[in-house]
Amino acid sequence: MSTLTFSVPGVSCAHCQAAIKSEVSTVAGVESVDVDLDAKVVTVTGEPLDEQAVLAAIDEAGYEVAA
Repeated sequence: MSTLTFSVPGVSCAHCQAAIKSEVSTVAGVESVDVDLDAKVVTVTGEPLDEQAVLAAIDEAGYEVAA
């Protein structure tokens, strides 16, 4: 099982959380998506994980991953 963690400074509410979970959960291989609003971190678990596809899904949800 692989885990990817992304810093997403723009997440601040339940709507943000739901939007990211909805988009990222459609990526092939993703088994779980956790959005920590306090830490502003998105953690994705699954196998196999395509990091670029997950990044694209976060972008599609309207959020930018910090470098």
